[in-house]
Amino acid sequence: QVQLVESGGGLVQPGGSLRLSCAASRSILSINDMAWYRQAPGNQRELVATVTRGNRSNYADAVKGRFTISRDSAKNTVVLQMNSLKPDDTAVYYCNAEADRRVYWGQGTQVTVSS
Repeated sequence: QVQLVESGGGLVQPGGSLRLSCAASRSILSINDMAWYRQAPGNQRELVATVTRGNRSNYADAVKGRFTISRDSAKNTVVLQMNSLKPDDTAVYYCNAEADRRVYWGQGTQVTVSS
């Protein structure tokens, strides 16, 4: 089993930055792909970024060049650094992990981009 706890959401003005963290309950060296998803009101949950155990990352077109995903095995966390935020980035952001042939989700953290 893996428990995931997100933190770092909040209210930010357009053009600002936020750093989301997802803490895992066990060593992320034992976890395969980790990812961040988001879900805006009335929309389906969508993939934002993924990072493999080998630290290869991929991004949705909407966030390329603005967001960076990284894994910190010393802290058992996956981080999403979000820069140049736009109102369209407003959503609940969820951490996701694949391990033991199962998919695990965090409870989500709200990100609101508004002036």
